Amino acid sequence: MVRQRYWRSIAGDAALAIAIAAILTIGWCWRDWPLLSQLHLPDTDDVMRLQQIRDWLAGQDFRDLSQHRLGPNGLLMHWSRLPDLGPGAIIAQLTPMVGQARAELAAVIVWPGLLFAAALLLIGRIARAIDPAIARTAIIVAAISYPATTLFMPGRIDHHGFQIVLLLVIVRALLARAGHVSGAIIGLAACASLVIGLETAPFLLVAAALVWLPWATGRGGAHLLGFGLACGLGLGFAKIIFAPDGWAYPACDGFTRIAWQGAQYASFAPVMLAMAGPLIPSARHRIAASGLIGLAGAAILFPVARACVSPYAGVDPLLERLWLENVGEAQPMLAAPARIALGYVGLLGAGLLASLACAYRRPSFSWAVVISLQLVSLALCFAQLRGAYLGAILAAPSLAAMIGIARARGTLWLAGAWIGSAGMLYPIAAQAFATGPAPTPPTMAANFGGADGNCTSPAMMAALARLPTGTIIAPIDLGAYAIAATQHRLIAAPYHRNNAGNAAMYRFFLSPAAAAQSIAAGLGADYVVFCSAGFAALDPAWRSDPNRLIGQLGQGHHPAWLHPISPAADAANRPAQIFKIERDLSSPPKPL
Repeated sequence: MVRQRYWRSIAGDAALAIAIAAILTIGWCWRDWPLLSQLHLPDTDDVMRLQQIRDWLAGQDFRDLSQHRLGPNGLLMHWSRLPDLGPGAIIAQLTPMVGQARAELAAVIVWPGLLFAAALLLIGRIARAIDPAIARTAIIVAAISYPATTLFMPGRIDHHGFQIVLLLVIVRALLARAGHVSGAIIGLAACASLVIGLETAPFLLVAAALVWLPWATGRGGAHLLGFGLACGLGLGFAKIIFAPDGWAYPACDGFTRIAWQGAQYASFAPVMLAMAGPLIPSARHRIAASGLIGLAGAAILFPVARACVSPYAGVDPLLERLWLENVGEAQPMLAAPARIALGYVGLLGAGLLASLACAYRRPSFSWAVVISLQLVSLALCFAQLRGAYLGAILAAPSLAAMIGIARARGTLWLAGAWIGSAGMLYPIAAQAFATGPAPTPPTMAANFGGADGNCTSPAMMAALARLPTGTIIAPIDLGAYAIAATQHRLIAAPYHRNNAGNAAMYRFFLSPAAAAQSIAAGLGADYVVFCSAGFAALDPAWRSDPNRLIGQLGQGHHPAWLHPISPAADAANRPAQIFKIERDLSSPPKPL
């Protein structure tokens, strides 16, 4: 009977999660269909991921993660092949039946939808482990947990949604009965997350500490042993399967040898502690032993740690100032405009307060797990707003509990609880802090260049695709879209390893016309794309400086060595212009 109830609860949670994910996915598809149907995906990383999958399915080696049409000489990406497997499998299976374009369209819709359903189901199981009465409500709250839900919209095939699902697997296993199996699940999920990328490393460290804590207080070591063995063996297997051609790249910004060595060394510690447990019965001695192993590990990992403290340390200072500091989700919470910060961390803050209240009412290890990870999420937001994603979706169980309490107090309390739990309302409420247009939960169109949306529009991509294949100098965000939509080489795209190309692009537009011509010749460039929205974050004085190429183009002038090609939009508004570079020509700028 107990087992029947257990499986019935799983079936019910799964049915609700799948239904909600399907309904929202269909709604998002309907809203964004004009762009989605043309495979114009929401984010630069999504289109670059799609192109990486295309290259792989077209014959590029499994271990070759380079984008050979990016930068002056191609670029070794810091990504992993693991997130390519899901959408790649869908495309490979469907292409013989419906053709490549329709197979790709199906993949960019189905894969995020599957991850969304998995995330909602996991939230339901996490909530049920805390209090069965809040499980179904938590699934509904998670479905509107902005900004986390933006990772599961149609087209979002980048790795972030996958990593959120893996972190939720870890949370659910932390709440399960401690033993070899739950420990192994945590270890394998942590391993997979590290193979995908290192953004989740702070959460994984806290999860490891939560696995260690019961052992340190005198309990058995099965949980800790399962975790360490699964993580260590998983990393060994991952090296065999997923180590890229750029394995020796001297950085700690992805699944590189440096990062793998650090994680592999760290996985030995829980195994050693668990095996030594029977010889160390007291909690005090176990903590002391952990400290000694920790110090030894720190000494071993010091060379690795220096490379991993700042994965972006190799970014050109010019790019850090002009580009990286202006990436919205990469901004620190206190440096971001208040309206943006509130939109990102509003639900996280509400969920953290609700979790603290729930823990005060009914203290438990389960709430300690949730609160610990929410605190990490909040702390990460002080470095980069993207840290809010896990904290936002993990707010669902405690907010569901608050809704249950409010339901007993009357309609007004219930309405207030639902309003506070609706994540998509926080960016709308942030309008109170806005001096310009209010931020809203994003649609696909919102990501394509703001007011000058033709920067990366399908019309612009079609115009570029019609040109003879060549090398293009264009604003940084246009690069990813153009690589996916054309056969051109792009000098710049929003990837931190592309130091040479990105810096060359900025220097080209910020230089006087004569110097810009020399830069273009050195790059072997054939075309220039100018789009004012692509440089919106630059100093307005630079953008209007007639002594810089960017200022000349912005004022409707161009040197003779740039031959205008029909723009993709109304020339009177000049949102996006394409120029052919004429060799060995120079003259004063003239109006278009």
